[in-house]
Amino acid sequence: MILNIIWLVLSGIWLAIGYAVAGVVLCITIIGIPWGIASFRIASYALWPFGRTTEPNPQAGVPSMIGNVIWLVLAGIWLAIGHVVSGIALCLTIIGIPLGIANFKMVPISLMPLGYRIVPVDGR
Repeated sequence: MILNIIWLVLSGIWLAIGYAVAGVVLCITIIGIPWGIASFRIASYALWPFGRTTEPNPQAGVPSMIGNVIWLVLAGIWLAIGHVVSGIALCLTIIGIPLGIANFKMVPISLMPLGYRIVPVDGR
């Protein structure tokens, strides 16, 4: 709980705002709605990452894979680089290490958000 509050203040709110703005822009384009929805999911995850994780959605198919390739080329690589850089910066302090690890944990979903879902760690 305390890590989520520290995360929210130091980086979660900024990440969530960035993902939400990207989601709005993508949804405006109509063709970008699937990526916009994925961006909103990631924004929610970025606000409160501790106690949650991602897992593949068994119902996702080939369209998700194709969408992920497009996302990877257009935005995913830049988002992943941002998470890695901020994760390294957070890991430079003792208190920031868990926050840096949370940033690294978000790299896979920032690279390929379609076909994954966010679930509680305890499986509820």
